[in-house]
Amino acid sequence: MLCARLIQGFSTGGEYAGAMTFIAESTPDKKRGFMASGLEVGTLAGYILGAGLVTALTYGLGTETMHDWGWRVPFLIAGPMGMIGLYLRNQLEESPAFAAMEEKIEEMGRKPHISMKELFQFHRRSLLLCLVLVFFYNVIDYTVLTYMPSHLTAVLGYGETKGLLLILIVMFIMIPIVLAMGYFADQVGNKRIIQVSLIGVIVLSIPSFLLIGEGSNWQVFFGLLILGTLLSSIKGTMTSLLPSLFFTEVRYGGLAIAYNISASLFGGTAPLLISWLISMTANRLMPAYYLIFASAIGIVVVTLFLKSTSGKPLRGSPPAVADEEEIKEVLEETDRVLWWSEEKHQIEAKIEEADKGKIG
Repeated sequence: MLCARLIQGFSTGGEYAGAMTFIAESTPDKKRGFMASGLEVGTLAGYILGAGLVTALTYGLGTETMHDWGWRVPFLIAGPMGMIGLYLRNQLEESPAFAAMEEKIEEMGRKPHISMKELFQFHRRSLLLCLVLVFFYNVIDYTVLTYMPSHLTAVLGYGETKGLLLILIVMFIMIPIVLAMGYFADQVGNKRIIQVSLIGVIVLSIPSFLLIGEGSNWQVFFGLLILGTLLSSIKGTMTSLLPSLFFTEVRYGGLAIAYNISASLFGGTAPLLISWLISMTANRLMPAYYLIFASAIGIVVVTLFLKSTSGKPLRGSPPAVADEEEIKEVLEETDRVLWWSEEKHQIEAKIEEADKGKIG
């Protein structure tokens, strides 16, 4: 079961990076935030279906029966859904941006793919930046959506069904917020949305957990809703931002590697680490402190090293427009269209220097 769960996790992480890449490369630049936020709507819908099914089974079968054999039912239902997903995945063609890049590379007589060594050698900055972004994103995500049901049950003494039900309601509310944040990211910039969200996590995490710790259903709900709203703001922008960190030829590979490493090290371990911290300190605010710690690192890195990419072409990609009216605007703003050109020249110079060293 452990091996199967690990394989499932690695597979999901790889496909998630692929889905982000495909959507980002297939949508107009000025609508990328809104369109990509739909990926997180699908993720939340999956969480809701999964958690809803577990809640219904736990309520109907009872905890003992659920532990005995009921836990197998969600896996049996998910099997056929996985086959449908596999069929849909096999029918997908490459995105227009990637197809154009491959055609151009073949015309130049260069190899279409780069090695892992070259990825780490020439795109190290993008990889490190992605690692940090995924770090705080997954810490907040796993804490709010994965850890909180256990916190409500094991730490605060709520029944399993009640805790899951509160999380389900919050996730339903998060869906329109995610779409709204994706839309606003296209208008004001994804960097700004993330900065405001991280400041919100730093300021409101402790008040939220104080509300949750009061025990009243409404207070717990509003505490969870505050955290869910802040998480939604990050979810609505991150799916369009992460693919923009990499150039087209390394986008899928670089994003998949950085995302999975960071998610495994920091996201997946967040519930375990928080539980351990609470057991060691007997402090129920430890989850809030961990969220503040992750967000503080995030706000520094985002502010100092991240460029807003909303409304701009992806690194290494030509502009993607929604209608003919945008073409004139693109032709008049070449500096904005080719905002990544200097960075590309620097990478190509490093590659050329390395090639000369090999020859020498």
